Amino acid sequence: MVQPFKAAIRGIGSYVPEKVLKNSDLEKMVDTSDEWITARTGIKERHIAAKGQSASDLGVQAALKALKNASLAPADLDLVIVATITPDMPFPSTACAVQHKIGAQCGAFDLAAACSGFPYALAVANGFIGAGIYRHILVVGSEVLSGFIDWTDRSTCVLFGDGAGAVVVSRSEGPHGIISTYLGSDGSQGSLLQIPGGGSVYPPSEETLKNKMHYLKMQGSEVFKVAVKTMELAVKEVLAKAGLDLSDVACLIPHQANMRILQAVAERLEFPMEKIFINVERYGNMSSASTVVALDEAAKTGKIRKGDHVVLVAFGGGLTWASTLIRW
Repeated sequence: MVQPFKAAIRGIGSYVPEKVLKNSDLEKMVDTSDEWITARTGIKERHIAAKGQSASDLGVQAALKALKNASLAPADLDLVIVATITPDMPFPSTACAVQHKIGAQCGAFDLAAACSGFPYALAVANGFIGAGIYRHILVVGSEVLSGFIDWTDRSTCVLFGDGAGAVVVSRSEGPHGIISTYLGSDGSQGSLLQIPGGGSVYPPSEETLKNKMHYLKMQGSEVFKVAVKTMELAVKEVLAKAGLDLSDVACLIPHQANMRILQAVAERLEFPMEKIFINVERYGNMSSASTVVALDEAAKTGKIRKGDHVVLVAFGGGLTWASTLIRW
């Protein structure tokens, strides 16, 4: 179905905390080494939020940059969507906190799709704008994963970092904008990647704290297999919807999970690594913030240019996967 209106990214911005945690720092915390981490993940360092620095705090910094880049004021916004799995608190929503802190006067809600959160939220914004309901929507991906990591577990603590990115999605009459979106999920495999404690299944208790159920749990080898398969699928599906193929794509911006996954996806797609934007070595896995921070850097460094076809693709807990095709 053709939408009556086109949605385009009008402004973009990102923010990462000042503190940098290098592999050499982790060597002093757990039984690991820079060589081990680099060989298995490609990650060299990650940014860590300061004490008391919340997901909304990071999101606000990215949001203000995106608004400035879009030449818009907070009062121009019709909606705020925040993709996060590390909200300020269970409720109220982190989006409401961002809305208040930037001085916007509009609706706001959170979206939880883990690492696929940003392309999921883009699809929602695209739908609202395409239907003519809203004109300007702020979409934020913000995570403070460091607060949900067991820093004694070397299989997970080396992977994740904190950060935020934001875009202003607006109604557009030009040739540029979101061309197609694709969303997928498989709840039967949700146990592969989760934070089990803190919800209605396992409410906070002495037992959940003792068993470290409020920390991220991941079955790495199984996640790897599904991530590669589903990201390959998501790229092909979003292009098929638009009647395009991989040769039309100037830049692929995948979720920055780890280098081995990115290499495996490229191999399965038979897509050149030089056309894939990668920054995982500097940030690690920032969940919903990964793709938007990478998109911001790709735009600012000239990796993508006006008129380019760009594909965002991500995979995350849920299990979820998603992709977005954009004409930049």
